[in-house]
Amino acid sequence: MIYKELGKTKEKVSAIGLGTWQLGEITESKVDAIRAGLDNGIDFIDTAEIYGTEDLVGEAIKNRKKPFIATKVWPSNFKYDSVIKACESSLKRLGVPQIDLYQLHWPNKSIPIKETMSAMERLVEEGKIRYIGVSNFRPEEVDEANKALKKSEIVSDQVEYSLIVRGAEKKILPYCKKKGLSLIAYSPLGHKKLVSNKHPELTETLKEIGEKYGRSPVQVALNWLISMDNVIAIPKASSKEHVLEDAGAADFVMTKGDIAKLNEVSAKFQSKSLYQMVGPLVSVYLKFKRIF
Repeated sequence: MIYKELGKTKEKVSAIGLGTWQLGEITESKVDAIRAGLDNGIDFIDTAEIYGTEDLVGEAIKNRKKPFIATKVWPSNFKYDSVIKACESSLKRLGVPQIDLYQLHWPNKSIPIKETMSAMERLVEEGKIRYIGVSNFRPEEVDEANKALKKSEIVSDQVEYSLIVRGAEKKILPYCKKKGLSLIAYSPLGHKKLVSNKHPELTETLKEIGEKYGRSPVQVALNWLISMDNVIAIPKASSKEHVLEDAGAADFVMTKGDIAKLNEVSAKFQSKSLYQMVGPLVSVYLKFKRIF
């Protein structure tokens, strides 16, 4: 397993993490999947209060060495007191005394960012969280949030990034590199489009390169992401089999030529990100909630 520094924290986490979006309720197979990842070098788990999977993560890590836990507060809870309460609720569901990375899930223009970040810093001071991150934030929004902090710094931005959703390369990835932030890539397999033959030429290229290294297309696609110094990928921990396959993506190095080939082929099949499709709806929802 490859381990990378999270932002400028000097804290190292596995380059492949465990995503829990859409995992749903607790089942033995899901608990086993998360534990399989932990037993095979993965020490980073990402969840969120809105996912409804914090209790699943809590069950999976019970009576085990605590991994690096990242979760998120939903933007409707960005008011000062709501941030504090949301964090305390997340801690209870996770069954841990401290959250390692607490992230703002989406921007919320209807609540002053200074108010939100003030609450986040209080949580750091009280030892309830260690580091502050954001998700689905544009560079200018990260800057604004950072300026609202007095003692802490934002360490990461979690955005959608894969071979077929590469919009992050235009502004967010260069910004993160310049500022020393980690980019946490969600949906790193393009919602399974990379392995569904939706784009045959890209799928075939992944297979060809995989044969060269004795790896699967999934492992090649994930390795392409983590070949970038500050990128961490969090594929969904959907089954023990898939988690073990994902973990195997972080123990080989592709040549620059193979990476360039993937860049060239994937450029033909770009899709819109979840942020582009859902972001405007989230903004409308938050404005509506604020008014009523």
